[in-house]
Amino acid sequence: MVLNSNENMSKFFSKIYLWMFIGLLISGGIAYYTSVTPSMMKFVFNNYIFIIILELVVVVILNALRKKVSPLAAKILFVLYSAVSGLTLTSVFLVFKIKSVAFVFLAAAVMFALLAIYGYVTKNDLTSFGKILLFALIAIIIMSLINIFIGNNTFDIVISIISIVVFLGLTAWDMQALKTIYNYYSQDSNELNKMAIYGALDLYLDFINIFLNLLNLFGERKD
Repeated sequence: MVLNSNENMSKFFSKIYLWMFIGLLISGGIAYYTSVTPSMMKFVFNNYIFIIILELVVVVILNALRKKVSPLAAKILFVLYSAVSGLTLTSVFLVFKIKSVAFVFLAAAVMFALLAIYGYVTKNDLTSFGKILLFALIAIIIMSLINIFIGNNTFDIVISIISIVVFLGLTAWDMQALKTIYNYYSQDSNELNKMAIYGALDLYLDFINIFLNLLNLFGERKD
């Protein structure tokens, strides 16, 4: 019985990582295609504010309807969010050399994997730790907004370093939370399918933020 439970949990996390990979593939593909297609670049440039708003609206809807939305609707919204995010990530390929992007992506993947494994295997309760990280995330958002007006490079570096630490911590916390979610819905396959999409979204956001902040610190910019 324990074996079956472990196997089912493995299948649950396999679905999560499959959808996370799909999301990253969609975002990366659209970002690169847009960066080499003048008409797409013009579209993004002319509608950038609208795209940012749409990205926020989709992720808010996804989270607001977490208990009500069907697994199919969750998948559609996740794919839509990944596609819109791809448009906003176009600057990655415009600003940084592609070899640098690949190297930082690999570094982010290794760091993400280590913390994901820790969150999965640790016996320590990360609940209170997660609450601290959420408050730290709010502080990061506020500091980032302030720095838009200040434009201080040193402050920007500090924000990036703190962000990496916070999102690595959130990766471990999310992994442990997903184990709890699996145990709660283990007898409801329909709900587990939906929660796999939400788990993919949470881990996608963790990874993207780790990647972008590492890129900001170590990425080699184009001349």
